[in-house]
Amino acid sequence: MDDGCTDDVSSDAFVMRVAPSLDAFSSAEWANLAGASRENQATPYNPFVSHAFLSSLEDSGTTSPQTGWQPQHLRLENSDGALLGAVPCYLKSHSQGEYVFDHGWADAFERAGGRYYPKLQVSVPFTPATGPRLLVAPGRDAGAVRQALGAGLKTLCERLGVSSAHVTFAPETEAAALEEIGYLRRTDQQFHFFNRGYAGFEDFLASLASRKRKAIRRERREALGEDITIERLTGADLTEAVWDDFFRFYMDTGGRKWGRPYLNRRFYSLIGERMADDIMLVMARRNGRNVAGAINFIGGDTLYGRNWGCIEDHPFLHFEVCYYQAIEFAIEKGLKVVEAGAQGQHKLSRGYVPVTTHSAHFITHPGLRDAVADYLVRERAEVAQIGAYLEEHAPFRKARD
Repeated sequence: MDDGCTDDVSSDAFVMRVAPSLDAFSSAEWANLAGASRENQATPYNPFVSHAFLSSLEDSGTTSPQTGWQPQHLRLENSDGALLGAVPCYLKSHSQGEYVFDHGWADAFERAGGRYYPKLQVSVPFTPATGPRLLVAPGRDAGAVRQALGAGLKTLCERLGVSSAHVTFAPETEAAALEEIGYLRRTDQQFHFFNRGYAGFEDFLASLASRKRKAIRRERREALGEDITIERLTGADLTEAVWDDFFRFYMDTGGRKWGRPYLNRRFYSLIGERMADDIMLVMARRNGRNVAGAINFIGGDTLYGRNWGCIEDHPFLHFEVCYYQAIEFAIEKGLKVVEAGAQGQHKLSRGYVPVTTHSAHFITHPGLRDAVADYLVRERAEVAQIGAYLEEHAPFRKARD
């Protein structure tokens, strides 16, 4: 299964191709896959699996062999050449930018004499947001297509001679389907806000315990206490000058947090050209200039918070720009969920509740597979235990409050 080659991977005459870039799919073809466009209602639109987002990563050089993210997308066709499904997949030479950490697995395998890299990564690069990974064309048997895609990924692993394939931030249904064909299931935790039909931000606050409600009001007030104003920008508001400011914030914060930020300036210009109406940028201004910002992507029923940055430090400004503005926007637009990215138990007291995330892992070496499987049993139990504890400490009003 190489570039330009085909293989049958099931008795149903499925044909799997490996595409070295998203150019192997027309934008219309890709948009027809579940979750990849607003027009396809079978699955709520996820902007991160859209052709616009993924092609912007490639065309900006952010995902490339040089950055250790070599596209190896799977394209599943029937015997007549009709597209049945696809997988956004990358050949990785490291484990950076994934947010589901396997560095320990790599270290242990290599200390034992194995070669962990390269590996296959099925994900949206640099994006810890759950969304479809086994993309299915409408009118097809979703179960059969997902099984074929999962089997094709295993075959590609073996053909390339790589150690493993990792399907991260997948819907639980996809992770379960992959587990049925030999993948190992992994769980983790994030914090999401759920819009329970709130009429406005004050209605949301009324659902919280009084102490939490007062704390949020104080944080919002103090965040704007130094003549700071907040703007929400989308569509035509996203000018190159705005992107210049935001990229400066991203580089400053990303450089301090990661050492080397993942995204480049051209990437932001491309998404501004290709999907501006799917972006909501929150910018904080003081003394006539932007001093902080956060980028959000608007899905079919979810607002996805991604990168934040600042060039001035102000108390509680991060919470206002990243969390409270996102909640307010989601309520105004009738969106059901806000996903605010990875990690951060501090989100709990601000109305975000713990949610389990899922991934699936195929490991070729029997010894490494057994060791990882044993580890994952204990890790899943710990994740569940922590989740139950955090649920008990959710900030919402009790009956007596």
